[in-house]
Amino acid sequence: MSKEVKVVVLIGAGSIGQAIARRVSAGKHILISDIKVENAEQAAKTLLEAGFEVSTSMVDVASSSSVYELVAKAKSIGSIVGLIHAAGVSPSQASPDTILKVDLYGTALILEAFGKVIEHGGAGVVISSQSGHRFPALSIEEDKALATTPVEELLSLPLVDLNNVKDSLHAYQLSKRGNSLRVRAEAVNWGKRGARINAISPGIIITPLAKDELNGPRGDSYRKMISSSAVGRAGTPDEVANVAALLMSHEGAFITGSDFLMDGGVTAAYFYGELAN
Repeated sequence: MSKEVKVVVLIGAGSIGQAIARRVSAGKHILISDIKVENAEQAAKTLLEAGFEVSTSMVDVASSSSVYELVAKAKSIGSIVGLIHAAGVSPSQASPDTILKVDLYGTALILEAFGKVIEHGGAGVVISSQSGHRFPALSIEEDKALATTPVEELLSLPLVDLNNVKDSLHAYQLSKRGNSLRVRAEAVNWGKRGARINAISPGIIITPLAKDELNGPRGDSYRKMISSSAVGRAGTPDEVANVAALLMSHEGAFITGSDFLMDGGVTAAYFYGELAN
């Protein structure tokens, strides 16, 4: 009898996603997907050399057809037991329109698509951001709209109309707040399949994306965030992977629909410390 293949889908081939995959994918098949196939293939080479079973695929998370093609490919390999959604763009990398399509709509699409096929006992994690925790409070109605509006209607909400979005940072913070709310709502649907989904909101983690921000127009504010935080340093991808490993393991079996802020105390300083207005 052939052994059942268990699949972990990694969306976004960056440092954080790879670190998580290494922690949770021993004995499983990792399907690495990225909008840039060369990034997926480079990550696959590293993981293959570390003893993992890996394949690659291209995905555009802002495209419904592309996401469902990824789902079909993952199902053709085996049973989908894990999802690591680590794809996204930062304020220094993209326009408000692109950020909303990739970070807000794309995440909602991924959660819905994989929530339909995740196996009983499976688990997923979404990499969000500390930025969502510093966005001003929304109304109960706005929270519910971000959490539950049908995916294909999400970008039609007045809240995310480009006329109401000031700039890329505003779009990013709004998207990341939306990610947290969407995870909470999708936990209900995932739970009907006996599966769990959570989010992690990292602070400044040293990755190529973070380096873009540190060298971009908001570089000074990033350095101030680091120096003013309780920990006084940036984080590492492996520290994010530590939390993800808990959330995706049997030890985290009672945790779902949650968003874990891990930012070294930056948000605390923003509200109550040196970064407070």
